[in-house]
Amino acid sequence: MHDMMDGTTTEDVMEGKYLTFLVEDVGYGIEISYVVEIISVQDITLVPHTHAYVKGIINLRGTVVPVIDMGMRFGGAEVVYTEQTCIIVLSMDDMSVGILVDGVQDVTDIEDSNIQDPPKTTGNAVKNHFIKAVGVSGGDVKQLIDVYTVFEVDAAGK
Repeated sequence: MHDMMDGTTTEDVMEGKYLTFLVEDVGYGIEISYVVEIISVQDITLVPHTHAYVKGIINLRGTVVPVIDMGMRFGGAEVVYTEQTCIIVLSMDDMSVGILVDGVQDVTDIEDSNIQDPPKTTGNAVKNHFIKAVGVSGGDVKQLIDVYTVFEVDAAGK
C-alpha cells in the first residue's frame, strides 16, 4: 500500500471500514479493501455448465469478470432487479468477481471491539458458511462476509 503524507498507509485508512449492502432485506458487510467499484447492472453473458448462482460474465473495460448472484449463493432466491440492484466488483489476489446484490447501503466503520463470532445456532448452514463475523455499528447488526468463500467455486457447490 502507498504511504501518505502523515505516515499512514492506504491500508491503515481502510482498516475497520466495511461496505454494507442488502440481500433479501438482510444487511451484510464486506471489507472495503476488497471493493474495486460499484456498478449498475449491465448485460451479463450467460456461461453454460456453471453453478446456478453464477449469473455469467461481464466485460469491465476489457477485463472479463464473473458475476455471482448473492441471493442464490446464500441458498435463497435470485436477486430481483430494481433501480437499487447493483454489482459490487471485488478483487483478491489478482482475481476479480462481481457480486449481484439488492442494493448498497453505505461505508461503515466497525471497530474490532464491535465484531464477534457469528452465532452457532443459525438454521441455514449454507448462509452461515459465508459469514465470518457479526459487526455492530450504530445499533445496526451486519453479517460480515468471508471474502474467501465468495471466491471459492468448487464442484460441491459451496
